Amino acid sequence: MAPLPPTARRDPKTTVQLGRTRTDDYAWMKDDNWKDVLRDPKLLRADIREHLEAENAYTAQMLAGTEALQAQMFAEMKGRVKEDDSSVPASDGAWDYYVRYEIGAEHPIHARRPRGRNDGEVVLLDEDALSKGKAFFQVGAAHHSPDHRLYAWAADEQGSEYYTIRVKDLATGETLPFTVDSAYGDFCFSPDSQWLFWIWRDDNARPARIFRRPARGGEDVLVYEEPDDGMFLGVGTTADDSHIVIHSGNGSTTEQWLIPAADPTAAPVVAEPRQEGVKYELEHWGDRWVIRTNADEAVDFKLAYSMAEIPSRASWVDFVAHQPGRFISGVAAYKDHLVRLERVDALDRLTIMARAGAEHVVAFDEEAYALSLDSGYEYDTTLTRFVYQSPTTPRQWFDYDMASRERTLRKTQEIPSGHDPSRYVARRLTATAADGAQVPITVVMLKDTPLDGSAPLLLYGYGSYGIAMEPSFSIRNLSLVDRGWIWATAHIRGGSDKGWSWFLDGRKEKKVNTFTDFIACAEHLADQGYGARGRMVAYGGSAGGMLMGAVANMRPDLWAGIIAAVPFVDVLNTMSDTTLPLTPPEWPEWGNPLEDEAAYDRIASYSPYDNVAARPYPPVLATGGLSDPRVTYWEPQKWVAKLRQFSTSASPILLKINMDAGHGGASGRFDFLKEIALDYAFAVWAFERAWEKTA
Repeated sequence: MAPLPPTARRDPKTTVQLGRTRTDDYAWMKDDNWKDVLRDPKLLRADIREHLEAENAYTAQMLAGTEALQAQMFAEMKGRVKEDDSSVPASDGAWDYYVRYEIGAEHPIHARRPRGRNDGEVVLLDEDALSKGKAFFQVGAAHHSPDHRLYAWAADEQGSEYYTIRVKDLATGETLPFTVDSAYGDFCFSPDSQWLFWIWRDDNARPARIFRRPARGGEDVLVYEEPDDGMFLGVGTTADDSHIVIHSGNGSTTEQWLIPAADPTAAPVVAEPRQEGVKYELEHWGDRWVIRTNADEAVDFKLAYSMAEIPSRASWVDFVAHQPGRFISGVAAYKDHLVRLERVDALDRLTIMARAGAEHVVAFDEEAYALSLDSGYEYDTTLTRFVYQSPTTPRQWFDYDMASRERTLRKTQEIPSGHDPSRYVARRLTATAADGAQVPITVVMLKDTPLDGSAPLLLYGYGSYGIAMEPSFSIRNLSLVDRGWIWATAHIRGGSDKGWSWFLDGRKEKKVNTFTDFIACAEHLADQGYGARGRMVAYGGSAGGMLMGAVANMRPDLWAGIIAAVPFVDVLNTMSDTTLPLTPPEWPEWGNPLEDEAAYDRIASYSPYDNVAARPYPPVLATGGLSDPRVTYWEPQKWVAKLRQFSTSASPILLKINMDAGHGGASGRFDFLKEIALDYAFAVWAFERAWEKTA
């Protein structure tokens, strides 16, 4: 006899907002003390903890038959990881900096050695040693000072994304006797190495202020305070170390403040005051500023330059014009070269521009691939580094000489258990969306996989915040592909896969395009024999979990199962709660239902939690983290309870909450794989149930 799911009590809470009334039976699952729970999960209210533990126990019981498969998949994934791996060293002055893992270690060692040598290692930070005895441990930023005398790192020990920054004296090996608390996970040293610029998170877990303190300890001085709760903060330095740059922005608007490196205690000066809908980023390139911006309707961005000391918009001169469909996604500056990372039709490319103006494109041959740029530490160099990969090709690190155009392969990702790319095939397909848009799909499978609808298919999607789903190599996905599964990634609107306009066509008033694009991809794959309706599994996380909730409501018939990782499903309630960390900053993405009736009605029309109704839902696995400040634990908890209340099918609805982690799940490199193995085992389990039902 199958175990019974936990019974969630119904305690209706009615909210009247902009003349509209909604009732939430499961609002009690949100602990009023949630801010304290982020910092100390032991403070969670007893009845909520009891319910979550019952949910975890039920999921374990329901998936008990997959434990051997989970263990096997985990062993496979771990077997594809080179346990004593190390990064390609990044040179800076007299040193080569790198990270490496020891066999069995969950976390890396940060180290350096004299430039060009293989001996003389100095350990800067041993993450694995610091993580011992902790249920969660994650390092955010970790930087050496420009004079190479200090090493600083930010560590999170709850998964709450409240970090503590510590600084080590590399001459003595001692950690200095002070900490920077309630910090964001990023920071920077001033170019003269005398100051540490760091970001303070307020009680709502938002980055709200930037402080400066002496790098070896001392009093904090407030440098910048963000007046708008809807803006995120960042701080860094320009590539040529001429300025410290404070970045303020959200999904649609940015603003930059400048501090000259020659006077790091000076008050910051705004470059160009924020203007709603205008995004810009600054880089300093010798005698000029380079500006990447969408100003003047440059939807897919253009580059401008400014010779002014303070590059206000009036001084901007276009020099790489806007081309619709060519998304300029990033810029890296070197003494004599400027590198543009561009995306055209969901494929990346590098364009190298010499200071004199001549440029060339670094070309690649595969049908689908991913490319990332590692600009390194040094400015006065002709070398840049990029990482190339594809769904069938493991990562390759290349040093590229921008002057001679010579590529040097520095490293290929090693798969200890073996990997033969010739066994697999990656394809680029195109689905036609409801409005005629052409939606790319990347598919990877074994070469001999039949295309008659019999193969199990997993369709992955995200589609938010302008984040592109790169056709990358995954040691994890092979555990399904090697079992005859087809892995498909839908490059749907809401991401920037086909440019910034692709993102704009999947946000706010056009958000439904994200969901209908995903459904169109599923339909196209079924029509082409890559899968069959009712026998494919949908997978997405975070905002991709919203996608999962939406397509579960819109087309439950398509799916054999749905995996929703840390799913953002309670959209209307979350976007109406200004105390939550991400609410004001994300109004540009979804709209503000507190003040805008149209935004309220639009969100209410697709919010997964609010649209659960009497439908034959497929099996669902929802996961989350108790300390997650991004998608709070109660969102999947409430959603699962409501799905069980309304579903007209007998399909199991499962919830797994990591009681010791946040948004990213387990912090260790192997512990995290156990969570992925659970997801994939659920996919196999759900598909086999669908097969039994339809056979």
